[in-house]
Amino acid sequence: MTTRYARPAPRPPEGTPPPAELARQARAVLADAVRIAHWAADGTSPGSVPLAAQALERAAAALDLSPVQVMAGWDRARLAGLIEMHGDTARPGWRLRAWDRDDSAVLRGWVALFDAWSLVHASPDGIEATAVAEAVEAVPQVLSLLQLSAGAVTVPALLDLLGQRVAELHEERCEVPYGPQEKPAPTGEQSADLNALLLDWALEGLASVGALTLGAGHATLTPLGNWAVWVKLEQICVAAQSPAGNIEQPAADMLLGCARLTPGPARAEYRAWLAARPVGSAVAELLAVARGEDALLRGLAFEALRVVGAPAEPVVRSVVTEAPLRPYALLWLAEYEGTDPDDAQDVLSREEATWLWVDTAAAVADHGETGLLVRHLDSAVQGTVPALLDEVRAVGHPRTVQVLVALAAAHPDPALAKAVRRAAFQVHTGGV
Repeated sequence: MTTRYARPAPRPPEGTPPPAELARQARAVLADAVRIAHWAADGTSPGSVPLAAQALERAAAALDLSPVQVMAGWDRARLAGLIEMHGDTARPGWRLRAWDRDDSAVLRGWVALFDAWSLVHASPDGIEATAVAEAVEAVPQVLSLLQLSAGAVTVPALLDLLGQRVAELHEERCEVPYGPQEKPAPTGEQSADLNALLLDWALEGLASVGALTLGAGHATLTPLGNWAVWVKLEQICVAAQSPAGNIEQPAADMLLGCARLTPGPARAEYRAWLAARPVGSAVAELLAVARGEDALLRGLAFEALRVVGAPAEPVVRSVVTEAPLRPYALLWLAEYEGTDPDDAQDVLSREEATWLWVDTAAAVADHGETGLLVRHLDSAVQGTVPALLDEVRAVGHPRTVQVLVALAAAHPDPALAKAVRRAAFQVHTGGV
């Protein structure tokens, strides 16, 4: 969940706005989504997904938006982590609480929306899913060209690159169709027309989330889009807070300050923080953080509770009935009672282990690096990606769509990324 080494942060390209300005632009892109998220979180039940008709009318009237704007903002709020669905109840995501004060939370929320652009902007009617998936896989190369060009790029140049990349995907997979075929694969002029249609769709989708602007026959990355592509190329994340002075910090800030420490120094920091507080109030504060929406803080809170030991046992046992905390509490209790940490996972049911896998993946997606999210696949109990996707869809974790979108964006295997992206789409739309 955390990296174990220090390195100087790469410098963004010259001319990149400072984070505060990038965050201002991201807030502007998501302004309607934030308004709708506050509306949904203020006690007005929005109903089930998709937004129920009566709630849609109430939201449109309350926010002075059209129903179409409300639905678009609702979709973006969910994808950006501003709201989360727990059954039929909408709850504010941790990013919504931090929205006005934490620029890094804002930028991460926008990047989550950027990664999900193909869910935000519906693909053209009548296009086979395979062709759409190939276009989505080719878009990173299109974005890289836009970023490296540092200015406007003509649509014909982008179309040529998209066509080359789609052709490479066909060649890399060496796919030989078998059995009855509904349609032959498009070739020649038909293929070029399809690529042009898909490029238009992709550029419009990326423009709709604020990643680029479209002109007469050309496209240009916005400052936000340029920064996001650079971040992904460099595989960096927003720097965590320094651990200096954590003894005076509230639990959430202390845990963030320890996020990049190795286990030994982190435990020393936890002990110093705990020693400065009554144990009862310290445990209560850590559990309050664990009940929040930030999965990284949830896992770190239980790491700090391991340092507390026996005084925390009754309180940890009492939260076993709380679904989001149950896997963490069961592991804590198993280790407290003497189970080897390597065997502690055996106390979890398959469903609990899957929930914990998604929760940990959410922490990695929010705070980790691309490679960590890809390697996290190896920790799944299912053994195969199809089995994992089936059980992840069934477990009902509120961050499932965002985790799958982030994993699809990060994974280097195009076929696997396509399967993960399809699962994200099915969860997002309520399909099977």
